[in-house]
Amino acid sequence: MASAVAVKEEPAEILDLEIRIIELCQEQPDGITDAIIMKDLPLCSPQQRVTCINRLLSTGKIDLLRSGNKLIYKLKDPDAASQAKGGDHQEKVVYQIIKEANNKGIWIRDIRYKSNLLLTQVNKILKNLESKKLIKAVKSVAASKKKVYMLYDLEPAQSVTGGAWYSDQDFESEFVEVLNQQCFKFLEQKAAIARDTKTDPMAQRNASFTPLYDIWKFISELGISKVQLTKEDIETILNTLIFDGKLECTTVASAGGSGDSGRSKLYRAINPLVETTGLMRMPCGSCPVFDKCYEGGAVSPTTCIYMKEWLDS
Repeated sequence: MASAVAVKEEPAEILDLEIRIIELCQEQPDGITDAIIMKDLPLCSPQQRVTCINRLLSTGKIDLLRSGNKLIYKLKDPDAASQAKGGDHQEKVVYQIIKEANNKGIWIRDIRYKSNLLLTQVNKILKNLESKKLIKAVKSVAASKKKVYMLYDLEPAQSVTGGAWYSDQDFESEFVEVLNQQCFKFLEQKAAIARDTKTDPMAQRNASFTPLYDIWKFISELGISKVQLTKEDIETILNTLIFDGKLECTTVASAGGSGDSGRSKLYRAINPLVETTGLMRMPCGSCPVFDKCYEGGAVSPTTCIYMKEWLDS
């Protein structure tokens, strides 16, 4: 009886292993770890695996990134590869991290954490990328001294710039006040026209309502804004007038409405039935720590900044 012959398994070809690793990256766009590669290629020795990964990294076919406490391999973006051409591996890693942050940008501390690089290295790489006009630094309204980095050709998100209400990180209070006045004046005129129709009170009330689109169109045609205002911007202004008790809003069914699908918001100017009392107009009237406020305490009328601003206004 012939004895069993042990067959020695030959190691897989390096090229075949590289192709399989690329296929794994394509199957999992968020990236793969060493554990995933080892599970899929159990016969691949550690030396072969390291050789394949180094070849793929050096030829620019995959990227090495950090996700939490793990290192992941991700298929190289052809566009990013061409844009960051000429940079070293660390520069490409930082570029990819900034690209993933999109138009919200990313703070230098987060870049350091994700890239696992020293601050001096990150600063040098950021300067190089800025000089190549691949990225740009944008000041955030969330913190006056905080800069976030994003790709050079991206328009910063409103959460970064503050939208139409900010200019050079300063809140445009006068501009907001002008918009408040113009929106209210427009709706007051609509209400006056409705009253002049001499119809029954309910018909006058319904006629005084104006769609958000008409208000936005009126403000846009006035030309008082240097930036293009959206309907959402005007809705923000109208909400402040509602909180001031000058407007009321109702929602009706309408195809292509401004809010949820099939719904449209209408606004009308109103006259408050009762004037706001003096107590409610002063800071104490709406202070959440009113009961803890006393002279000599942590909260007191003498040190209250809101009281000082109210008295100076």
